[in-house]
Amino acid sequence: MISHDTIVALATPSGAGAIAVIRISGKEALTLAASVFQSVSGKDLTKQRTHTLHLGHIVDGDKVLDQVLVSLFKGTNSYTGENTVEISCHGSTFIQQQIIQLLLRKGARMANAGEFTLRSFLNGKMDLSQAEAVADLIASDNEASHQIAMQQMRGGFSNEIAKLREELLNFASLIELELDFAEEDVEFADRTQFYELLNRIEFVLKRLIDSFAVGNVIKNGIPVAIVGEPNVGKSTLLNSLLNEERAIVSDIAGTTRDTIEDELVINGIGFRFIDTAGIRDTADYVESIGIKKTFEKMEQAQVVVYLVDSSSITGNLKAVQVEIEKIKNQFPLKPLLVIGNKADKISEADKAVIETEIPGILLISAKENRGVETLKEQLLSFVNTGALRNNETIVTNTRHYDSLLKALEEIQKVQWGLQSNLSSDLMAIDIRQALFYFGEITGQVTNDELLGNIFANFCIGK
Repeated sequence: MISHDTIVALATPSGAGAIAVIRISGKEALTLAASVFQSVSGKDLTKQRTHTLHLGHIVDGDKVLDQVLVSLFKGTNSYTGENTVEISCHGSTFIQQQIIQLLLRKGARMANAGEFTLRSFLNGKMDLSQAEAVADLIASDNEASHQIAMQQMRGGFSNEIAKLREELLNFASLIELELDFAEEDVEFADRTQFYELLNRIEFVLKRLIDSFAVGNVIKNGIPVAIVGEPNVGKSTLLNSLLNEERAIVSDIAGTTRDTIEDELVINGIGFRFIDTAGIRDTADYVESIGIKKTFEKMEQAQVVVYLVDSSSITGNLKAVQVEIEKIKNQFPLKPLLVIGNKADKISEADKAVIETEIPGILLISAKENRGVETLKEQLLSFVNTGALRNNETIVTNTRHYDSLLKALEEIQKVQWGLQSNLSSDLMAIDIRQALFYFGEITGQVTNDELLGNIFANFCIGK
């Protein structure tokens, strides 16, 4: 897995731009860069200090390819923990390719996906959970996911795990020591302190495991299905939420034949709104396919918004109540928001009746953008943002979640063994297994297949 050859890749997004950055890393990175760089002041690049910038030209023999700015990062002072050079050139795709091809001819090879961060992990610059947070940071598209990724990249999560692992390891050492003196029948590990430690570890693990429910929706966005009969204003509501004409709106019932999805960030939390086809009995084959998809999207959504036409509720109250109960019974674990649209067309007296007969209904006018902000506030109320506000550790990675569950299972086995006066040798097995799962998270226990799977999801150049 550890490779000492020199790698090169474009570190900025592909395509034309004002500036592009080409990154080189490896034992020969400085020598290789110096072989194609001519400083405007005649400096020898290999003799310059780390963390310095140098203006000059990239040359291929007598041919000048571009005027560039070269950044030097030597040895362990770099991102990868080895000699690294970054060439800031003009953003022409032609110039980018010319420089990269020149470096390849000089002996570098193209970096694999995530190889710079992989080298950083292998060289001890960061642990595995921090390395994975780099990918999450790059992919973050809202304030909340950015905040979580930054906290994990700075070691918030791994520090918490490392502390628990160290304390457990200390007691594991004492338990193992007892095995060496089994014939003496002595106890080196204080059972009372050990039991307190196990309880504390169990508490922390359960908190981290519970945080995954919040972390997962923050990372991937919260899917919200907007459902209702045709022509109640589902597409108008979607357009109002997004503040753009995303969906086609008309007075013809059944205009939306397929689901339309778009994302909106509300107070740093990502929501993925799904405008579905209207639910009704229809002989139209194409429309019936759209209605089938509506129920599929409701199944996948975490929140269901049921939209009704306020102007038709009073004359059809019983049917609306039956439909609301039907959705609640079909999706009992999903939050349901009942929205009465077109509230601008009804009287204050009708509003009072509707709000009395359908508790919790929110009356809005999507067309006039009235009540939409209140709807956003209600959607936010379904997300536990307390952990974010308190800067608590939140788990967003499925691999971490799985390892935490397995570690908790082993800890609970040790707790049972301690209560049952199980022999030290049997408890030691469960302790070692718990330590193994802790180590899996931070990368103290790993293998080439795991690393390959993780870093394959990175972009080239990172």
